[in-house]
Amino acid sequence: MDQNTNQASGSTLRNDAGADRERLLSHLRDAVTDAEQWLSTAVKDGSAEIEHAKAAFKETLQTAKTDLLRLEDSMLARSKLAAKATDNYVHEHPWGAVAMGAAVGLLAGLVIGAKQR
Repeated sequence: MDQNTNQASGSTLRNDAGADRERLLSHLRDAVTDAEQWLSTAVKDGSAEIEHAKAAFKETLQTAKTDLLRLEDSMLARSKLAAKATDNYVHEHPWGAVAMGAAVGLLAGLVIGAKQR
């Protein structure tokens, strides 16, 4: 898999995750709105309206759950793609990866050392 394919796949997954996240947030907002309506209906009206509001609320929650699972799958796919890209980079540029690891370790040591003073 070349770098352009990795970038295109990563971009697509990022867009999918963003859309899934927005859809999930929208469904969660709907669930909160439905819950508020259900509570106000329960106080004002009889049981027929309560059952209708309950069914609508259940449906909204189920949709939110589905979107949450879809978002979780998307994030897992992104993580796997990032791990694969990192693995490919390390295999193609082993000394660069070692140098990068050493630089990160040095920076972490400097930050920790500065905080201890």
